[in-house]
Amino acid sequence: MTAPILPGATLGVLGGGQLGRMFTLAARRMGYRVTVFAPEDDTPAGQIAYEEVRAPYEDLDAVRRFASDVAVVTFEFENVPAATAAAAGERAPVRPAGSLLHATQHRRREKQALVAAGVPVVRHAVVETEADLAAAVRTVGTPGILKTAAWGYDGKGQVRIESAAEAEAAWDALGRPSCVVEAVAAFEREISVVGARGLDGSLALYDPFENLHVDHILDLTLSPAELPPPVVADAREIVRTLLEAWEVVGVICVEMFLMPDGDLVVNEVAPRPHNSGHLTIDAHACSQFEQQVRAVCGLPLGSTEALTPAAMANLLGDLWAEDQPDWAAALAVPGVALHLYGKDEPRPGRKMGHLTAVAPTVGDARARVLRARTAAARIPETAGMA
Repeated sequence: MTAPILPGATLGVLGGGQLGRMFTLAARRMGYRVTVFAPEDDTPAGQIAYEEVRAPYEDLDAVRRFASDVAVVTFEFENVPAATAAAAGERAPVRPAGSLLHATQHRRREKQALVAAGVPVVRHAVVETEADLAAAVRTVGTPGILKTAAWGYDGKGQVRIESAAEAEAAWDALGRPSCVVEAVAAFEREISVVGARGLDGSLALYDPFENLHVDHILDLTLSPAELPPPVVADAREIVRTLLEAWEVVGVICVEMFLMPDGDLVVNEVAPRPHNSGHLTIDAHACSQFEQQVRAVCGLPLGSTEALTPAAMANLLGDLWAEDQPDWAAALAVPGVALHLYGKDEPRPGRKMGHLTAVAPTVGDARARVLRARTAAARIPETAGMA
């Protein structure tokens, strides 16, 4: 069996965003050094890493040099080119494997991998040509969602199609790339499950979180999700199936729709920690980021026990529209923790940080986190809670 990578070693991260930042915080707390590779300077992860390597992902020689100086490479977002992961893999183990990155960064390949693993997915069809588009709309029906196959996130690269007559104009608006048409799922709730698989095949699964979106961007996450026990068991089983079928070494998050009949269908998979799992930092025995460190280093996985109900609220750049948010007012709310990502340019829709609230019940946690965000925005409480 491969020996574990022990504290004191240097871990490599492809990507410099907030997920890398929180991974780095967990790793440094455990005694590791972290080197971040990203095409920008002063990234959220690089600000607290041991070293920040700035180079384009396409500079494969720089990637190889980076990987030569670390014990293992992981990634913090899925839009790292597959060739970059492959070049890193020439010099150090890449966990999860670059093949998983390759599959999940492209909607067509992701859907194919999900179907091959035998998990339920939203009805869909692939579009490469005008003939494909017409056939896809007939097969999937309308309303539907036309999504670019690559580089889509937070609602970007998506157009809703209300009728077959709108399909070609929608494809034109996206630039006629390779796409997937998905049926509009008349779901009851959106949930997610974060899971980890270790080098030895061991598994650690968190119970489902409930997610609420605004304009296709995650707004609130609630833990625990108030679900019937059979649904919780089904959700965990889907993640177990994918972790084992794909032989993941690391953390994944599976986003799912709960349908009115109680069935679950998979929407998409992130091959890394996820925004909806941020509350595990404050509310669980082992956070999703420590879990990622443990998994990629070959250490025993941590407990996924929830220590308290919790709610997470995203902080988008819109909150800075008038002035610096009132953090003192937000932190005056009992049980609230502030996590900022070190980004210096607030923009509408840009994730700048999050608030987590813990409380005796999930309803109380939700009320606290909304109250704290309203206070940060300098909005009178009665307006913010309406």
